[in-house]
Amino acid sequence: MQGSITSEGARQRAVIEERLRGSTPGGNPFVPHMPGRTQEELQALRGLLPTELSPAAVLVPIVERDEGLTILLTRRATHLKHHAGQISFPGGRIEPGDAGPWDAALRETEEEIGLPREHVQLAGYLCDHFVITGYVVTPVVGFVRPGFTLKLDVTEVEEAFEVPLSFVLDPANRVPHERHFAGRSFMGYDIPYQGHNIWGATAVMLLSLSRLLEQP
Repeated sequence: MQGSITSEGARQRAVIEERLRGSTPGGNPFVPHMPGRTQEELQALRGLLPTELSPAAVLVPIVERDEGLTILLTRRATHLKHHAGQISFPGGRIEPGDAGPWDAALRETEEEIGLPREHVQLAGYLCDHFVITGYVVTPVVGFVRPGFTLKLDVTEVEEAFEVPLSFVLDPANRVPHERHFAGRSFMGYDIPYQGHNIWGATAVMLLSLSRLLEQP
């Protein structure tokens, strides 16, 4: 553990480690933990997706800053075919050469933003989430040691920035938002932060992490 982080940051890290201890990649990809979604909405969403979902992994990077823990996020390039300009975690498809979601998340993170894998320590896994582009995504939570220098692949990522974990965990910063897909309406949450709007699968994964930490 970084000795210089605040006592609150150390406490948050300890809670995250405790809650994720023993977690394994996977879960139920067809009815994942999606805060605010009813079972009817989940089944409706699943019916709109391809029969076969491609496996993917993202890194949920928790940076141990002196002032407290932060979440490292990216803004995708605006010319991309899918999710252009959206806020996301670094990650992508799990390739045959990857040892699993952890290895894939580290590889993709290095390729997209240049974060060296030796700066990342595995904390555990959130349950799988599906996305409308036909992927089932395993979120891999990792603690990131400061001292890194990012090098963005501008063909995929236009910006990388950090959000205080305390901001993400505060329910007051979540804005309910109704969205429409394939003729159906679904309620979700946006997390606006300094000109960025975190929504969609990224917001859902952050809410999953938040709910995990809120458990007694």
